[in-house]
Amino acid sequence: QVQLVESGGGLVRPGGSLRLSCVASGRTFSRNMMAWFRQAPGKEREFVAASAVYTYIADSVKGRFTISRDNAKNTVYLQMNRLKPEDTAVYYCAARSTDSSSYYYAPIAYDYWGQGTQVTVSS
Repeated sequence: QVQLVESGGGLVRPGGSLRLSCVASGRTFSRNMMAWFRQAPGKEREFVAASAVYTYIADSVKGRFTISRDNAKNTVYLQMNRLKPEDTAVYYCAARSTDSSSYYYAPIAYDYWGQGTQVTVSS
């Protein structure tokens, strides 16, 4: 069993930056994929970024967001730059129980989820 705890969300003005952190506890492996998803009010959960051996970034945030990982700390980060109002959402950390990279963009492919952290981009 793996537990995930997100932090770093908050209120930021358009063009600003935030860094989200997700700390994993329990049985986890450096090869196993971890990811960020987000969900805005009235919308379905949306893939943002994933990290295993390689990284994957959604087109909607490519060039602005980066995902990184510190396996020694069992932590994955999401650096968000040049934030836009449409980035406003609850951001969720997710992890897999295997080292598979298939369907990295699909919420159903992930076994563990954090509680989420709110990111609000507003002037």
